[in-house]
Amino acid sequence: MSSIGIPTEIKPDELRVALTPDGVRELVTQGLEVRVQSGAGSGAGINDEEFAIAGAKMVSREEAWAAHLVVKVKEPQEEEFSFLRKDMVLFTYLHLAAYPKVGEALIAAGTTAVGYETVQMENGSLPLLAPMSEIAGRLAAQIGAHLLERPHGGRGVLIGGCTGVRPARVIVLGAGTVGWNAARLAAAMDAEVMLLDRSPERLRNLEADRRGRLMSVVSSRGLLERLIPTADLLIGAVLTPGSRAPTLVDEIMVKQMKPNSVIVDVAIDQGGCVATSVETTHTNPTVTIHGIQHYAVGNMPGAVPFTSTEALVSVTLPYILGMAGRGLEEAVAERPELLSGLNTVRGSLCHPGVAKALGIPPRHPMACLQ
Repeated sequence: MSSIGIPTEIKPDELRVALTPDGVRELVTQGLEVRVQSGAGSGAGINDEEFAIAGAKMVSREEAWAAHLVVKVKEPQEEEFSFLRKDMVLFTYLHLAAYPKVGEALIAAGTTAVGYETVQMENGSLPLLAPMSEIAGRLAAQIGAHLLERPHGGRGVLIGGCTGVRPARVIVLGAGTVGWNAARLAAAMDAEVMLLDRSPERLRNLEADRRGRLMSVVSSRGLLERLIPTADLLIGAVLTPGSRAPTLVDEIMVKQMKPNSVIVDVAIDQGGCVATSVETTHTNPTVTIHGIQHYAVGNMPGAVPFTSTEALVSVTLPYILGMAGRGLEEAVAERPELLSGLNTVRGSLCHPGVAKALGIPPRHPMACLQ
């Protein structure tokens, strides 16, 4: 019988869990063994008894990591590297371009690792990243509004303004799932929002759903140089699947921003799109650089672990069932988008974007599986 291991997340302030009791029930019904580390769901409001009633075996950390398929939320932390091995498949958010040491550890251990964030459909969509991107985008606007308040270090600007007083200007870089959700929520709070993207087609497709004071603009270097100094809140939301995020905002631009304005760099888990961003945590979420507050938490959806866990499992469960029930090769044949999810296979790097970021020659994913 194939076994599925669900370890407790140990990344700082990470309270999500990779499976829900309903997900456990679905897998157990298919004849699979699910091992959940005791306490894994406590941060998301799920107790051990709920998992046990659903059919999970409550186990130690070592027993969870000893499963054939280990399913997590975030990349392995350094103290977990010793659990990596050849005869396992790891399924989680990896973001190896931002965390090269994790990639090196996976290669050294010969672990086959499938990254949620690089599973890509033929139309270019990222089905396992989308729900967390949606949550991160909405959080970016919500958190940015909070940080603009003077008691929290901001300029003392109400994001939606009031009668006779202009609202905050919010500039969002990138019109993907993160950017669009950030822009929509900021506009719903009556901010003046400018959504920038390099793709006129993407902006045109979103135009029908535009609401409030939301303007969409085709991005360029010159436009960024003119607009960024006018922002009260800047949200970085660019993504190149698997690769390091491009640096769109350099240090000079940051220095030209208004004192006590706010940057929320959602792209930090791919290295960040603002030159001055450094990864922060939910416990210590901001740093002030050149008089500008920077919020760059690498696991933003972890702030709402119940919502995030439910949303994540709703999209990962079919893939977990396929890989555990039929094996990786058959699962890839059935769901071809999994091929792009292969980051490492038995000591080889298989994703071209990740390989470029890490400076390691890649092998073709199909060759890795053979």
